[in-house]
Order: sequence, then C-alpha cells, then structure tokens
Amino acid sequence: MKLWREYLELTKPRVVALLVFTALIGALLAVPGLPPWRHLLLGLAGIWLAAASAAALNHLIDQRIDRVMARTAHRPLATGTLRPLQVLLFALALGVVSMLILALGVNALSAWLTLASLIGYAGVYTAFLKRATPQNIVIGGIAGAAPPALGWVAVTGTLAPHALLLVLIIFLWTPPHFWALAIFRRADYARAGIPMLPVTHGVVVTRWHLLAYTVLLVLATLLPYLTGMSGLFYLGGTLILDIGFLYYAVRMLRPPDELFAMRTFAYSIIYLAALFGFLLADHWLLPMHAAAPQLLQYVPIR
Repeated sequence: MKLWREYLELTKPRVVALLVFTALIGALLAVPGLPPWRHLLLGLAGIWLAAASAAALNHLIDQRIDRVMARTAHRPLATGTLRPLQVLLFALALGVVSMLILALGVNALSAWLTLASLIGYAGVYTAFLKRATPQNIVIGGIAGAAPPALGWVAVTGTLAPHALLLVLIIFLWTPPHFWALAIFRRADYARAGIPMLPVTHGVVVTRWHLLAYTVLLVLATLLPYLTGMSGLFYLGGTLILDIGFLYYAVRMLRPPDELFAMRTFAYSIIYLAALFGFLLADHWLLPMHAAAPQLLQYVPIR
C-alpha cells in the first residue's frame, strides 16, 4: 500500500466523513438561507482536520490493543507500516493547522469548542474512559456528538439551544450504535482487555441497554419538531426512521443470528445520515423558523 494511503487510514476517513456531514448540516441549519461561504468552508476544513487529528491520536494510543483485535489488526501502527513518532507528528500537525484555520479564519469560539472536542475524544475517552468503565461510550460520547454544534458556531459565532438539540440526538444515538458493534466484536474486546458493556455485564444486559437508549433517542428526535425548529416533513421522516430503529432494538433482544448485531450497526449509520438529511430538507423546503419561540433564538457565548 502506498504511504499516503497509510496516513489516510490514520484519519478514519469514513468515520470522519459522517462527523463532518453532521457539522455541515449544523452549519446549514444555523441560518435561514445560505451561510457565509468563507466561514462554512474554513469551518468544515478546521473541523475535518481536528477530527482527523483525534483519529490519528486514537491509533497511537490504541496501538497495543489494535494488534490483538481482528477489526483493527490491519491499521498502520498495528502492522508496523508507520512508526509511533510519525503518527504523533502527523496528528499534531493536523491539530495545529486545524486550530489556526478556526482561530484565524473563522472565530475563536469554534476553535475552543473544537479543541475541547479533540481533547475529549483523544485524551479523555481513548486514553482513559475506554479502559476505565463499561460506560465509556456513554460518558465519552459527548465529544463525538459535538460536530453539529461546531458547524453551527462556525457560521454564527454563537451557540444556540437548537444546536444543542442536535448534539443531544447524536449523544443518545452513540450508545446503541456502538453497543451493536461491541456485541458482535465482544470476543475482540475481551481479548484486548477493554471493559465494553457486553464483556463486563454480558450480552443480555447490553441488549436491554441498547433498547433503553434507543427509546431515549426516539424521544429526543421529536424535540426539533416540538420546539419549532422543524416541521411536519421532518417529523414524518424521522418517525419512519425511529420505527425502523425500534424494530432493530427490540429484535436485538432475541436476534435471529449473530450477524443481526452488525445489521443493526449498519442501520444506525443510515439512520443518522437520513435523519440529518430530513432536518436539512425541512429547513429549506418547509421553513418553520418564524414559529420558533424567542427562547430558542441565538444565545451568544463569548
């Protein structure tokens, strides 16, 4: 494999693409029309580089466990294609460039919040929580849920309650999304000594947790409509998606086979992308912002 592809692998491009997509939707939802192109493009570039930096640091911190897990044994550090110092310098370079773009080209608040998200994922979740508690993905999920708010702040310079609703949705989506994968890969996590919930408390307990968080997620996805952020188009779309997710979560209690966990994991990805797509379509096609309560207008944070 060419060396550039190894470095690209460090950035977890598919994961980061979903994060940047939610940041883009957050930015587009933040204003009635199109946001300022300069802030939008520079903001997304900075968020992408910060997420890529955090992903590379994840590779560096997890290199020992990556070698013993089948899912991650192909990673550049696990195979020895790249050395730790190369990965560290690469991650730091991405992080520094990200902060420069956001601080100098966008606004200070977006830079600080993005830095906090980077530290939260790489420093708090990967380096500590992942190995400390079976609730690791719940507590650490806030870092991965931040991109919509980061996109919002990039184009407005302020943090609004509606942006926090988007964060809440991803925060509640993360546990059922990741626990479905953890159930399927539980032998890998046990071999690596990572206290994921299906390893420490068993698959049955994890399945019930997955269902409980899916119910909370469904309730949270109603909030954009109930607060006037979105209209009936979004509500109809998200109800269809929610019924699908609830089907998978309930079926997970007695799955037909082991692979059903991966089908649930795959649906969760489609679910999040489609839900944010419905939010954007509703925002542009059926604007409801005139009905939004004054309480939910922009709240400057400086």
